[in-house]
Formats: sequence, structure tokens, C-alpha cells
Amino acid sequence: MFVVKRTEDNPILVPTRDRYWEASATFNMSVVKKGRNIYGLYRAISSSDKLGTPDQISTIGIAKSKDGLHFENREKFIEPTEEWEKFGCEDPRVTFFEGRYYIFYTALSVYPFAPEGIRVAVAVSDNLEKIGERHRVTTFNSKAMTLFPERINGKATVLFSSHTDGAAAKMVVAQAADVSEFWSQAFWDNWYPRMKEHEIENLRRDDYDHVEVGAAPIKTEHGWLVIYSHIQNFFPGGNRGPLFGIEALLLDLDDPRKIIGRTKGPFLVPEEPYELSGHVPNVIFPSGVLVDDENIVIYYGAADTTVCSARVSLKDLISSMNPETESRWHFKRFKGNPVITPAENHNWESKATFNPAVIELGGKIHILYRALSGDNTSSIGYASSIDGVSIAERLTEPVYKPSEDFETKRIDGANSGCEDPRLTKIGKILYMCYTAFDGVGPPRVAITSITEKDFLARRWKWKKPKLITPRDVDDKDACLFPEKVGGKYLILHRIGTDICADFLKTLDFTTEIVDKCIRIFGPRSGMWDGYKVGITAPPVRTKEGWVLFYHAVSERHHFYRIGAVLLDLKDPTVVLARTADPIFSPEEPYEKEGIMPNVVFPCGLIIRDGLFHIYYGGADRVVGVATMEISVVLNALSC
Repeated sequence: MFVVKRTEDNPILVPTRDRYWEASATFNMSVVKKGRNIYGLYRAISSSDKLGTPDQISTIGIAKSKDGLHFENREKFIEPTEEWEKFGCEDPRVTFFEGRYYIFYTALSVYPFAPEGIRVAVAVSDNLEKIGERHRVTTFNSKAMTLFPERINGKATVLFSSHTDGAAAKMVVAQAADVSEFWSQAFWDNWYPRMKEHEIENLRRDDYDHVEVGAAPIKTEHGWLVIYSHIQNFFPGGNRGPLFGIEALLLDLDDPRKIIGRTKGPFLVPEEPYELSGHVPNVIFPSGVLVDDENIVIYYGAADTTVCSARVSLKDLISSMNPETESRWHFKRFKGNPVITPAENHNWESKATFNPAVIELGGKIHILYRALSGDNTSSIGYASSIDGVSIAERLTEPVYKPSEDFETKRIDGANSGCEDPRLTKIGKILYMCYTAFDGVGPPRVAITSITEKDFLARRWKWKKPKLITPRDVDDKDACLFPEKVGGKYLILHRIGTDICADFLKTLDFTTEIVDKCIRIFGPRSGMWDGYKVGITAPPVRTKEGWVLFYHAVSERHHFYRIGAVLLDLKDPTVVLARTADPIFSPEEPYEKEGIMPNVVFPCGLIIRDGLFHIYYGGADRVVGVATMEISVVLNALSC
């Protein structure tokens, strides 16, 4: 589990309109420390030159910073001077190696741009004040070359992307006795016919995807950490447009062709306005990395217009990729799962028992689960547990059944009824939000309540349920906060694909209705939660903020997985942190095989013995329980 946080001051470098050479865009910055200063080398695009071809030329600028956020003394550093770069110098990667600064960049020699005119070049500097020498490097289509900061097995080593402008691009490694061999044609004449031997195993997750080296590798005790660009649907044939994301690799310290760890997908995608709109919209591209105390700072280009940065815990990121430590960052299943399964002798729960709400009262854990009958009608069943996992009691009749027109079946055999309850105790009243569905109209949120006294006495005197969402609105996954926020009650729910909130003056649902639908967060396109998100159980108040677990569905695989967010205590519509990777995924047969395969879907949460206990539906058929240390979640979210 790890969290990536964008810098509040983003973007940290923007075009300067009064300087023609960087008037249109400044992006894709590579960084290096020199003494107490941080130097950033970045791609700059000029203002339109009506006499030039193309209209806008890329050069490489340099700037200096003391804190890595505020860059000053911006100057042009590398500009086209040679025939092999006459149409632009792009995307620098700088490495300090054996006393000199090596700046590899993309050189463009033909226009209109074409693969045969896109090569890697290098500029060498002793002090980052001037360029001492420059060379064309590769003899074939390639980009994004970066030099490892030290020798590997006695050899200078570079990592780069080959055949970047035509499928299928590869990430490859080259080694030489001396760094100067990399700009020798003889070297590449010998290396290129054997390129397959130098490839890192296929990193593309789909045939239409593209990978490109990002920042210079960082040496850690676990391996070489490489931040790189993974672009979904980059090549023609994909089912939608390109989706830019940032991922990470761990490469073996002695054999950088060998992968020892990898993030399970992108951990940063375009979301913010400065990433979605610009010179080339909807793009983020990693180009620089610095280690800052226990964190790494990732520098990236946003919409090919500005430089931005984001921060992630180095320890957490590496742990999430290491099979030996990865399990600590995920919920652990109860070995006796599933704890509730369908009862064939009870028609009302013969098909499925899943998606349970829970509450702890009177020394017991009370479980209200969704039960599905043979004719696909959903009602609510009851079970209880003393230890939280072993079922001590299970009633033979439902404790809540469809009673209103808006949840009564209209088409024989269709799904209908009362689905996916969430419980919240406020004062002496238990409120149950659930999804009401008649099999025809869109699902909507209904709410009912019962006194704590009646609940414990098994007197199922539920109040008449009320629909609290407008007509014809698709609304699900609702719960009440357990206490007032700013003097008002707060309800969370899912409108369409987003998690939303509404403030309520009262809990009198004869007059109260959800109508503001304040968006809190939504899917992150291209990531594991890229299709839709919804709440799991009511949030938990901590000193760091409100912890809310959420389920999400991916665009590619439609798996239901679990993540977490931290919401501001005073204003829970503000997201302080969000996990970049899923922390619970369908793995067991009872989660992968069922009415809806590959689903983990919690609706209930309690805290016991320093652990979060989630109660979830597996594959829309059974109930499971899983736990995770509270401290692990909070440490990750509050880093």
C-alpha cells in the first residue's frame, strides 16, 4: 500500500511568454543534485517562428533550485546545432557519472517527424555551466536513454527505449567498458543484431500499449528503482485513446535486464486540470526523480506544457513491489472463509448470501447480509458472532424484506428487492441505507431505521423506508457518517461512477432528500479503479482524518478491488490521500467464481484489537472476513 501526493504548488515550472525559446511549453524535467542546489534540465518549446519548419522548435533549458520546487536562473542550455538534431532537442535525462554530467536527449533530424529521424544524442558537461562535447548516440529509432549512476559489474550501463515510434517498443539495456563507446557506430553495429538479448521482459500489458524509460535509475538495497511511462492504447487498434500512466520497476542490482518487482499498474494518471489541458492534453510523463529523506520526488511533464512533481514513500513503494513484504500491505483473509454461504433449504437465501453490513453491540457482532432467493429477490438476513469470524447464530427468516412499490419485482425472474445494506448508529438509533430496485427503473437509495433496543431484542420494527434520491437517478452504495460534521449530518453515496456527498439538516427523511451530490472523487482512468468507484462501509474517524475504504472496478478487467482514502476531519469532501494500488483483490476461488466473478465487495467494518475487520461479499455469492492493522493503513495514508 502506498500513496502518491502531488505537490500543492503544481505546476512548479511554467512557460515564460516573454522568452521566445520557452514561450509555449516547459516540461519533462530531469534533475540532479550539485552541492546544495538542484539543477533541472527541461524541454522547452519556442513560440511560433513563421520562417521555420516546423513552427515550434524544442530546446533544452536549465534552471537551479534550493528546495526542488522553486526554480530560478532559467537559461537555454542545449539547442539544435547539428544536422542530426536540426528539428529539435527533446526530453533530457541527466546523470552524474564518474565526475561528469551526461545529458542524453532525443534528437530530431527530419520533418515531418518520422522514426528514421528520431535518435538518441548526448551532451557532456563538467559543471552544468556549459557543454563540453555532444554526439549522436544511436543509429536506429530510439528515445529516452538514461545512464546508470554507477558501473554494474565494472561496465557503464544505459537503459533506453528502442523502436519507440512503431510497435512494439522495448525497454533495453546496453553495457560498455567505457561510456564513450555509446556514441560509437561500431558499438551499435555489434549490439543491434543481438538486441533481443538485451531486452527487459515484455512490460506492455496489452499489444497496443507502449513503454518508455522515465527518470535515471535509483540504487536501493532491494534493486534499481526505475520510474517509467506506461501508455495504454498507444498504438492503433486499441479500444480507446491513449492513457498515460506512471509505473515503477525494481531491476536486479547485478543484472538490470531482470525484473524483481513491479507495480501492478499505473500509480499516477492525468487527473488535475494542468494535466488534462495543455499543449498535448491528457498527458503525464515522468522524467526526473530525487531521493528526499524517506521519500522520492517524481518530476513529470503535464500536458506537454508544464513541470509538476509528486511525492511517494520510498519504503512503501518498494515494499508494494517486493513479494516478501507485499502481503503486509493487503487485507488478510480469515482462514475459515467463507463464513456465510447460501442455505438451500431456505428459498429466500438459497441462491446467494453476500455484501454484509455489520455493527458491534452488546458484546456481539451483528451481521445483516443481502440474501438472494431462487427468483432473484433480495432481502436482508441476520447472523451474529462473538469473535467476529465464527457464526454463533443465524436466523432462518429474513429480518427485512421488500415492502414498497419501488423495491417490488415488476418482471418475473428479474433482480429486485433490498440490496447491499450499510449500518450506522447515531445516538440510540440504527440507520440502514440500502439499494432499492424494482427490476425496471434505475437503482435508488432507500433508508430505514430501528431503535437499538428493538434491534437487540429482535423486534424488527423497522421504520417505513424512504427513497432519498431523485427519480430516474442511478444511485447506490450509501451510508451515513456516524456523527455530525459542521453541525450537519452527512451521507455518502454513488452517483453514476463517482462517490458523492450530501449534507442534511435532519434525519427526518420525509422531508430530506439528496439533491446536491457533491463529488468527492471518482475513477482514475487507466488505473485499477478506472471504471467506477463506490463506498464500502461507513467511514472511521481517526486523528489523521476520516478513513474510508472504497471498492472500484477496472476498465480492462472489471475486477472489483478495494482501496482507501483519507478525508479531512472538518470537511470530508476534501480528499487528503488516496492509495495508489489496491489493498484487497479477488484471489480465492470463492471470490473469483460465483454469480459475479472476481468480486470482493465489503459493506461492513468494525475495529477490534488494533485491526480493521472488513466483511465482504465474494463473487456475489458468499460472505468473507479479512483484517489489516490500523497502523499500517494510517501510516500509508498520512505519510
